[in-house]
Amino acid sequence: MADKPRRPRAETPKGFRDYFGAEVTERKAMLDRIAGVYHRYGFDPLETSAVETVEALGKFLPDVDRPNEGVFAWEEEGDWLALRYDLTAPLARVAAQYRNDLPSPYRRYAMGPVWRNEKPGPGRFRQFYQCDADTVGSASVAADAEICAMLADALEEVGIPRGDYVVKVNNRKVLNGVMEVAGLAGDDKDAERGIVLRAIDKIDRLGPEGVRALLGEGRKDESGDFTRGAGLSAEQAEVVMGFTSARRDAGAATVARLRELVGGSVIGAEGVSELEAIAALLDAQGYGPDRIVLDPGVVRGLGYYTGPVYEAELTFQITDEKGRPRNFGSVAGGGRYDGLVKRFTGQDVPATGVSIGVDRLLAAIRAKGRVGGETAGPVVVTVMDRDRMADYMAMVGELRQAGIRAEVYLGNPKNFGNQLKYADKRQSPVAVIQGGDEAAKGTVILKDLILGAKIAESATLEEWKDRPAQVEVPRADLVAAVRKMLGQ
Repeated sequence: MADKPRRPRAETPKGFRDYFGAEVTERKAMLDRIAGVYHRYGFDPLETSAVETVEALGKFLPDVDRPNEGVFAWEEEGDWLALRYDLTAPLARVAAQYRNDLPSPYRRYAMGPVWRNEKPGPGRFRQFYQCDADTVGSASVAADAEICAMLADALEEVGIPRGDYVVKVNNRKVLNGVMEVAGLAGDDKDAERGIVLRAIDKIDRLGPEGVRALLGEGRKDESGDFTRGAGLSAEQAEVVMGFTSARRDAGAATVARLRELVGGSVIGAEGVSELEAIAALLDAQGYGPDRIVLDPGVVRGLGYYTGPVYEAELTFQITDEKGRPRNFGSVAGGGRYDGLVKRFTGQDVPATGVSIGVDRLLAAIRAKGRVGGETAGPVVVTVMDRDRMADYMAMVGELRQAGIRAEVYLGNPKNFGNQLKYADKRQSPVAVIQGGDEAAKGTVILKDLILGAKIAESATLEEWKDRPAQVEVPRADLVAAVRKMLGQ
């Protein structure tokens, strides 16, 4: 007897997830609001293919056994293709490919899924959404200031109130200057600079003493594990530590302190001047330190950037899985990366941009109670008599034409209780009922499912009489009565 063919397992691949109704609706609503802000700033939408050549992606190279560690890639007629791992690499290709047709500077925003072939973990998925805005072709720090202002506006637009977020701005050149003063310039100091960068990035977690240890010989953590340090002398470490604590209450005071720290470094002084110019441009538009601050502590991803860098941090507290309070943290980051298009054209093309972590921002909005995680379902027109389906379809058609989300129950209508259970599962606000008696009288019954559930829970008899959960209205008044019940 031949083996039965094995049924495929109904399961999501590891590291991926499915998104249902409310999640998709909420994400789309949030992205539409952000797009509205970007559009207002004069940015144009761009949609590129999910697939790029590995050569164009540039960050990963094919190897014989496992092509393109970090990306999902395959070979086709001698070419390696891959799913995009971010929205910036495709922008570089577009800016180079269409450079004669696009305006310069080219201002674009893009939203969509990206894929990374990485080990999945809790909250870490191999497919996730990004939302980017970039200006390609402008070397002016006004472009950087504009991105910071736009980021602040976008956060407020989606429901993060002022005071619950801060956009922090730093500059790669300032840190280069500090490294120079500390004696860490030159290619032979790459390893030490990398350790210093990682150490500065951990100051919130480890505190000044922990960072000082990592700048020196190294640090042993609570578990006894030892992390090798950068091997800086006490004097060198002091220069770097001064940088980590350079932020002052006012931007001008921060700038003055940074000028002291970069000393005679030309690149460092250039970076400080750029930060000063950004602060002045933002101040002129009314973006004060309640929204955007100069913060030398922003170092995340600095190796990738060539000038100003920025990060949006949410400052309100949430409770983690173990019930402990913690700050929500970063939801967006970006900066200037001149050299983006150079790989394709051989010529320097300045660029600056920001990327919002869509899932994190949506989680933050939920934490603020700005979206409920639930979306109202459709009005459900129930089916009492199968042979009168045309009447029910006419009702649903009128509701839809009036802009009301509605559907006819299309399951087996034999058990009316199942129809109401279906409406409940769909989170339907209203059920429309018309049996033979109502049809003869020219009426319909509207059942307020939301109020009905509330009445069942707690309402007094007087409240119930004042607004019953079920009303009978003339068929001609269907739309008006449903609107009233929905509070429209």
